[in-house]
Amino acid sequence: MKAIWKNTVIAESADTKKVESNCYFPMESIKKEYFKNSKKQTRCPWKGLASYFTLEVDGEKNEDAAWYYPQASHAAKPIQNYVAFKNGVEIKE
Repeated sequence: MKAIWKNTVIAESADTKKVESNCYFPMESIKKEYFKNSKKQTRCPWKGLASYFTLEVDGEKNEDAAWYYPQASHAAKPIQNYVAFKNGVEIKE
């Protein structure tokens, strides 16, 4: 699977996990040069506290377009430190 934004592959892995129609990529599969830490956090009732990244490709930013669970709840342990995407990031096989 590949995550693509602005015609740039920002993550690629054969070890993705599908949860609630989102494709989660292992943290080690993201291309860190395109990811900037965000201050945003949200809480999911069953997955726990999510942290976010802002994407930056060729000087263009996509605020809070990626998220992950650094301390996932017991039920969500399989996606702990896996990254999912929104805001126009395309997921392809």
